[in-house]
Amino acid sequence: MNVELYDTTLRDGSQMEGISFSLEDKLKITEKLDEFGMDYVEGGWPGSNPKDIEYFKAVEELSLENVKIAAFGSTRRPRLRPEEDPNLNALVDSGAEIATIFGKSWDLHVRDALRTSLENNLQMIADSIEYLREHGMRVFYDAEHFFDGLRANEDYALQTVKTAEEAGAERIVLADTNGGSLPSWIRHGFELVRGVVKTPLGIHAHNDSELAVANSLTAFESGAIQIQGTVNGYGERCGNANLVSIIPALELKYGVEVVGKERLRKLKDLAHFVAELANMEIPRNQPYVGESAFAHKGGVHVSAVLKKPETYEHINPELVGNRRKVVVSELSGRSNLIYKARELGIELDETDPRLGEVVRLIKELEFEGYHFEAAEASLELLIEKVRGKYRPFFDIERARVITEIFPGREPISEATVLLRVGGERLHTAAEGNGPVNALDLALRKALTEFYPELRQIRLKDYKVRVLGSEKGTAAKVRVLIRTGDGMKSWGTVGASTNIIEASLKAIVEGMEYWLLRECGRNEKRCGEERD
Repeated sequence: MNVELYDTTLRDGSQMEGISFSLEDKLKITEKLDEFGMDYVEGGWPGSNPKDIEYFKAVEELSLENVKIAAFGSTRRPRLRPEEDPNLNALVDSGAEIATIFGKSWDLHVRDALRTSLENNLQMIADSIEYLREHGMRVFYDAEHFFDGLRANEDYALQTVKTAEEAGAERIVLADTNGGSLPSWIRHGFELVRGVVKTPLGIHAHNDSELAVANSLTAFESGAIQIQGTVNGYGERCGNANLVSIIPALELKYGVEVVGKERLRKLKDLAHFVAELANMEIPRNQPYVGESAFAHKGGVHVSAVLKKPETYEHINPELVGNRRKVVVSELSGRSNLIYKARELGIELDETDPRLGEVVRLIKELEFEGYHFEAAEASLELLIEKVRGKYRPFFDIERARVITEIFPGREPISEATVLLRVGGERLHTAAEGNGPVNALDLALRKALTEFYPELRQIRLKDYKVRVLGSEKGTAAKVRVLIRTGDGMKSWGTVGASTNIIEASLKAIVEGMEYWLLRECGRNEKRCGEERD
């Protein structure tokens, strides 16, 4: 059975709060969807805004191989003839091959929203489809609020889709516009519609009950050949059906080829590409493509996965471009640590007594507020210290930070650091735009005299989390820092009741990790020779 993928990220997805695609964004996403193998891309509503009008002009310049471009609109207005309706004429003028128009299936909307008769609504559906076809367009008809309409007035809802078929619609797409339907309602609706029309059917599901993916797959099981949705489930209110979950379900669960195995491996890349342009974070637990989708934390799970991955993974993560991830935490056992150490390039023997010591230290530190899931560099340093494979590159004897606040002026922070490298001591100071920045600069100022290679690294991200907020300003804090050298980045963690101390711990470990990786483990000589 062939299934058509219809993407409406650029139209329905852009209606999500917080998303605003530029014209350039929309064109880049179109090219990415074409490369991925999508069948249809709904570019926008040309009758609603100038940006969408420009999109349909610009998209003609793209060299697209797979997707066909659809323009979205509505049936004519109740008191206008088709040739007088600006929305219909904007669809014709768009130059798109396909017009996807929605019409009312729910008698409530006909009476209270359109304020017209049920008979006139049927005429509006027929007139609009016929007018667009006369102008050379293929027409997909979206039956808006179909399942709500079916429950309110079954005969009338079925009349609307029958009218669309008689007018020449190529696809009739049943829409759960309010997103409140259950899978059994979807199945029943498709059974009824298949009894009155022969036109191929589609589904357009919203996610207000968190059932959009389930409803879309139920529609497929009920005979739908077209599934509409968005990348990452973007859309108004709670979003649309998430094609990023639907596509692998079709390919890997139902055995239906929709994009093919090679393109399916680019699924995570597609999801993150669109998220980046949307300026949205992908939830870590998003199925298939989230960073935690194949993460294992419990020791029993990890032990089983190491023996046979399918014990706790429903698919091989590489099939969708993701990877298995083992998390080390207070819930960890030896299996977690062995797996994670291998990821870090460290071979640990199951019989090594130091393995238990590392697990014990991790659990103690996490009880104190540390958190190693996003701080793999700190974890690696801990393992190497217990194994006796680490020698300190420097030792801090003392650090002090002073912040002066002047009303109406920028505050000034100054940090002084006394540290030892080998047999030498160095006392240095620096000013920064905050206490943490001043500390970072003072450390660099001192250490680059001994390790000039440290000039390559920069602090990339800084996060603070208050632990036990009921204690107010006396609460313990956890500081997570990401440091990078332009090629890669790594995370370190510090915890304390003093935010400056926690920050210093994380900054220091960020530098130590880089020196260990670049100098210690690779047996390079960084800076001057140490005792």
